[in-house]
Amino acid sequence: MFFYIFAAVLGYIAFLMYSNRIEYPLNMLQLSEYKNDKYCEWIEKNSEKVNRLNYYDKAEEKSPLVWTDRVKRLKKKHDFVNILFIVVAIIISSIIYNVANPKILGLVVLVILYFIIYFFQYRVLIISNSLAKAKEDEINHGFYVEAQEKIRRLKRENNLKVLGITGSFGKTSVKFISNTVLSETLRVKNTPSSYNTPMGLSKVINNELEADKEVFIAELGAYKPGEIKEVADLVQPDIGIITAIGPTHMQMYKTIENIMKTKYELIEALPEDGTAIFNYDNEYVKKLSDRTELKKINYGIEDIELLDVYAKDIEVSTEGSKFVLGIKGLGEIQCGSILLGVHNISNLLAAASVAYVLGMNLEEISTGIGKVEAVEHRLNLINPGTGVLVIDDAFNSNPVGFRAALDVLKDFKGYRKFIVTPGMVELGDMEEDENYKVGAEIAKSADHVLLVGKKRTMPIYRGLEDANYNMQNVYQLKNLKETTQLLAKMNRKGDVILFENDLPDSYSEN
Repeated sequence: MFFYIFAAVLGYIAFLMYSNRIEYPLNMLQLSEYKNDKYCEWIEKNSEKVNRLNYYDKAEEKSPLVWTDRVKRLKKKHDFVNILFIVVAIIISSIIYNVANPKILGLVVLVILYFIIYFFQYRVLIISNSLAKAKEDEINHGFYVEAQEKIRRLKRENNLKVLGITGSFGKTSVKFISNTVLSETLRVKNTPSSYNTPMGLSKVINNELEADKEVFIAELGAYKPGEIKEVADLVQPDIGIITAIGPTHMQMYKTIENIMKTKYELIEALPEDGTAIFNYDNEYVKKLSDRTELKKINYGIEDIELLDVYAKDIEVSTEGSKFVLGIKGLGEIQCGSILLGVHNISNLLAAASVAYVLGMNLEEISTGIGKVEAVEHRLNLINPGTGVLVIDDAFNSNPVGFRAALDVLKDFKGYRKFIVTPGMVELGDMEEDENYKVGAEIAKSADHVLLVGKKRTMPIYRGLEDANYNMQNVYQLKNLKETTQLLAKMNRKGDVILFENDLPDSYSEN
């Protein structure tokens, strides 16, 4: 009797400890879109972080766990799995307790088993998530079908137009820019933040898309072939934009050709009377445009004689940009924007192309462009009033965008220029080489370089070194907390700091 009372009391205490310990793994699983393969990949890359008694410092948490209905259901399932493991531990240790001499051996085994369950909670969660998958798939399918039917009804009864946007990068910026420009004359429903998955979009459609809206803007994200098609089948786009194609998420796609095939699923989903819009300056997107037989619009700033929508007479500064917008069939008009960098003119042209398709005139488009505000974490200039300027480009992790941000940093003449970066991630086999190359580019742009993560940033460090940069101005830090502390000591009036890219929640190297 003593053994079972001891096991029950200790088991209850252990259960409470398991419940507390699982929050961080739940957060990482949520950020992995509840996909066990992505979650296991995160575990593999963060073994030092998970194989410890205390997972992390909560003060460094950047993307906290959101207690959605799905998380609550998964937590209940996980509690049930933990109870099963506790029962198994009691059965095993009770057998040992009854046959062993001395009996204390059974108690020791019980404590060890409870501890093993505690330590490997991040692994136990994989089992819980697998058990929950069938029910969650059923629930998700119901939301998906409901949203799909709502889009069909609004198209049929209210002539709703759907704009689909995809690309390796630039799609979220184009989404928010398009929302502002189109809203000059149309009633638009945009999707928040980086909502680009079937479930995220289903939620917006079911709960927020109202019958009076004339345009619905959907961003389509993917990590592998077939995922764009799944989202496109949901939102049923009339207009599709491919913003850019480049080496992102290469650990998933493996090749640029796979990325091109996946992004083109949006164009393949358009109806016969739909319109495809392409960034003709991008070499990979250009190839996709050239093979497209649907009605199409090509936009860009190079080879304007080949373009339908273009920008010329471009002037960029630390205050934004000025350019002449041209649309074949409509004419040209002067435009101005507070957005930084030449690459943002490309994003503005994408929005102008959609506006043209939907019947807006040049004056309306130009006025809309003038109202566009910086997109959060995407070359967003922040002036906190301390004399130190911040360029927030934390959501950028591709070679093209990185170089564009460095070009913007160069424009701040007379400032002491800092860059804070962990480098680029998810570039697959290209990652080391691309980070090395960008190190040489940083050498031409920044006065001080703060590298977050000593191991990860070694290719950048070598690139700086080989470019004969003053290495006394290079600092390799363990994590963002250390970096912020150093910046507080170094910064003074007249500094500008570029935060280029970010890593998943509280990345740290030990």
